[in-house]
Amino acid sequence: MRSYHPTQRIMVTGGAGFLGSHLCDRLITAGHDVLCVDNFFTGTKDNIAHLLGHPRFELLRHDVTWPLYVEVDQIYNLACPASPVHYQHDPVQTTKTSVHGAINMLGLAKRLRARIFQASTSEVYGDPAVHPQPEEYWGHVNPIGPRSCYDEGKRCAETLFFDYYRQHALDIKVARIFNTYGPRMHPNDGRVVSNFIMQALNGTDITIYGDGSQTRSFCYVDDLIDGFLKFMDTGTDFPGPVNLGNPNEFTIRQLAELVISMTGSSSKLKFEPLPADDPTQRQPDIRLARERLQWEPRIQLREGLAATIQSFERRLSGGRA
Repeated sequence: MRSYHPTQRIMVTGGAGFLGSHLCDRLITAGHDVLCVDNFFTGTKDNIAHLLGHPRFELLRHDVTWPLYVEVDQIYNLACPASPVHYQHDPVQTTKTSVHGAINMLGLAKRLRARIFQASTSEVYGDPAVHPQPEEYWGHVNPIGPRSCYDEGKRCAETLFFDYYRQHALDIKVARIFNTYGPRMHPNDGRVVSNFIMQALNGTDITIYGDGSQTRSFCYVDDLIDGFLKFMDTGTDFPGPVNLGNPNEFTIRQLAELVISMTGSSSKLKFEPLPADDPTQRQPDIRLARERLQWEPRIQLREGLAATIQSFERRLSGGRA
């Protein structure tokens, strides 16, 4: 790593996605050179169109399941479809993206002696038997279900990261991301926030799977990116994993009713059977993030939803989210 130079060369895989594009924005604003790598399976150039002419931004179309040879100081590995609709579309490719992608990015980091960040997920906890979920909890995951391509792919990627840490003294950072929302979410990604907003704005029935009593915790994207950057600034003695998410818990029905209220929609609630292996509770224990990163979310659900709804309204009217 070029420690002598204040401007870092930073690669973001999955950089044209929802989280990746926001991360690219923040890194550019901080004065770094950013290499955005994406194969555009779920990412889109619309998310990074405003950066394409920037002198410190570079875009490379590439699939991380194939090796990549570039020169960078830091790597953020965010490449992988993250919503059930997308990761179940080609489950074998999803697993390959998590596992082969991790191997390729770790190999690159090893060659460069670069710090590398892994965007892991709360899905490693599965349908948890412990609530809220601390980092020490090993999870309750079905290894052969329809969600396993993502859950187990991310769990294997964590294994690889920590084996490189132990075997090769690689400088790693592993973050477990809980439900995140905000502008630039894919409108058809099947996630609960985007689903509810799109249905409410279109005046169609809002689909709730199960009875709506299952809970989730929703973190606004700006808060999450703050957590990424604080984590990457910690010392080599703290590889993680660390939970990043908003610990405030809401039922799915509460979220649906809030979206209807905030959009002024005439939508009604429609209940459907709960999908296989869908967790009934999901709430992060963020004591470690508070202690080691001095981080916790600042933007609460109503404020974040207002900005997210506005972005979807602009998208529906033909503008940029």
